[in-house]
Amino acid sequence: MSITKEVFETQVLAILGRLHGVATRLTRNDADAEDLVADAIARAWRARESLSAPSAFPAWIFRILNNTFISDRRRALVRGQTEAIEDGGLDDSQAFSIFERLHQPFLLWFANPEQEFLNKLLKDDVDRALAALPEHYRVVVIMADMEDLKYAEIAETLKIPIGTVRSRLARARAALQEALWSLAQERGIEVSHAPKH
Repeated sequence: MSITKEVFETQVLAILGRLHGVATRLTRNDADAEDLVADAIARAWRARESLSAPSAFPAWIFRILNNTFISDRRRALVRGQTEAIEDGGLDDSQAFSIFERLHQPFLLWFANPEQEFLNKLLKDDVDRALAALPEHYRVVVIMADMEDLKYAEIAETLKIPIGTVRSRLARARAALQEALWSLAQERGIEVSHAPKH
């Protein structure tokens, strides 16, 4: 049984903002994001028979959005416009942790230093750090941390094993933390080590 036009439109409108947010982070610019969302919605409508149940709509359309993005990237690669997608680039042995930097063993904390630190960073800084990640890491962070998709949903969407999702997510989060820490240090942002009286 196919999804009706009315149900499809209702589902799309309910998730349109999230789709555009993901597309913007994938493409790194608003114009391309709008094109990607429009293309993904058109493909979803043509493929509506493949939707198993209306409740599966969000994961289903995010998969179509991601597949559309990957297809577009592959075409661009053939034209030689972008770099190849690879799994390398981030080293597990050098994983960075803001938590470890902020929680030095000789310090006694009375507040939440991570929250204090992150509150001082601008949203644009986070977006820039995210945009600087290699594509295959950026995608899993967007899906897991911004769209709250489960590992199994991400694995299904990207057609990769759950272990690979976990590995990429860990590496991506460590790289993001390191980039944000460096940015904060460059700007002279200090994190207090004791409560203010």
